[in-house]
Amino acid sequence: MRVGIPKETSPGETRVAVIPAAIPPLVKSGLEVAVEAGAGTAAGFPDDTYRSQGAAVVSRPELFRSSDIVLQVRATPADPSLLRTGQTVIGFADPLGNPQAVRQLAPTGINLFSMELMPRITRAQSMDALSSMATIAGYKAVLLAATTLPRMFPMLMTAAGTISPARVFIMGAGVAGLQAISTARRLGAKVEAYDVRPAVKEQVQSLGARFVELPLEAADAEDKGGYAKAQDESFYRRQREMMMKVVAASDVVITTALIPGKRAPILVTTEMVEAMAPGSVIVDLAAERGGNCELTKADEIVVHHGVTILGPSNPPALVPYHASQMYSKNITTFLAHLLGKTGAGQPSLAINPDDEITKETLLTRGGAVVHERVGAA
Repeated sequence: MRVGIPKETSPGETRVAVIPAAIPPLVKSGLEVAVEAGAGTAAGFPDDTYRSQGAAVVSRPELFRSSDIVLQVRATPADPSLLRTGQTVIGFADPLGNPQAVRQLAPTGINLFSMELMPRITRAQSMDALSSMATIAGYKAVLLAATTLPRMFPMLMTAAGTISPARVFIMGAGVAGLQAISTARRLGAKVEAYDVRPAVKEQVQSLGARFVELPLEAADAEDKGGYAKAQDESFYRRQREMMMKVVAASDVVITTALIPGKRAPILVTTEMVEAMAPGSVIVDLAAERGGNCELTKADEIVVHHGVTILGPSNPPALVPYHASQMYSKNITTFLAHLLGKTGAGQPSLAINPDDEITKETLLTRGGAVVHERVGAA
C-alpha cells in the first residue's frame, strides 16, 4: 500500500501534509511513501530530506497514479482526472463552507475524509488539526499586529521616560484567541478578551488577561464540541453597541470568531473602527469567511481613518515549518487510526462506519456523499 504526499496547489499555500521526520514510522508500519518533487520546499523541507528518510520523490501524475492513499493539506478543490475509484484522500475539504466541491468529487469513487470535521473527543485530540492550525494563527496574529503597530507592546521605564504598554483586545477566546492572549502577554501588552461563552472566563484570567463581561444572555453559546454557536442578529447588534467603548480604547484588536460553514459574524463595525486612535491595528482571523470587521478584505491591507486592518486568509501558511510539523502529526495519527492489517500482516485500509471518528470525517464513499450534514448542505 502506497501513501502519496502531493505538492499543495492552492494560491499562497506553503504547508506540506507530511514532514520528513514522519516518514520512517510510516515505512516501518509497512507502507510505501511517495512525495511529489518540491512538495516540502516552501515549508523548509527539501526533496533530499524526504529521500534520506525513505520516501520516493516522484512527479505529480506518477504520485496520483500509484498512491492508494493521498495525504494533503487542502483536499479541495481537486482535479478529478487525477483521482481514481477506491483511492483514499485525506485533508482539509471545507465541506460545510463549500459542499459543492465535495459533491463534484463523489463520482470519482474516492473515499474522501475531512480533517475539519474531527470530533472533539479525547480519542481524537492528537488528530485535531483545526486546533493545531488555530494555535499557529493566534500566535502569528499578534506578531503581525506588533510589527504593524507604530508603538511597542511592553511597558518600559527608560532615561527618556516611561513607555506605557499597548492595549490589546482579543475577541473570541477559543484556541486561536487563547494563544493570542498568551503571545501578547509575553510581549508585555495589557490584554483584555471577550467571548460569548462565559465558561472561558477562567481560562482567559489564567493567562493574565482581563475578561470583558457584557450584560448579554447568549442562547446555547456553545455546541457539544465546545465551539461557539452562531447567535441571531439582534444579539450581535447589542454586542457591538456595548463593545464600542472597549474597541475604541484598544491599540490592537484581534478577532477570531468563526462559525463552521457560515459567514463570519460582524463584530467590528466601520463606526467602531473610526472611534479607534490613528495608528491602531485590527487583525481579522476570520478574513477567509468574510471577516469579523466590516472593512476587512482578505489578504489585503486596508487603512481607514488611520487604522490599519489586516485580513490574512491563511495565517498558518505564514509559519509553514511548524504548521506543517503539527499538521503532519495530526494527519498521520488519523491515518494510523484508519489502518488495519491483512492476514499477511500488511497494512490495509479499514473504514469502520460505526467508529465515531471515522463516521464524522468520512465525506464520500462508493460514488456518493455519505456524510449527513454535508449531504444536507
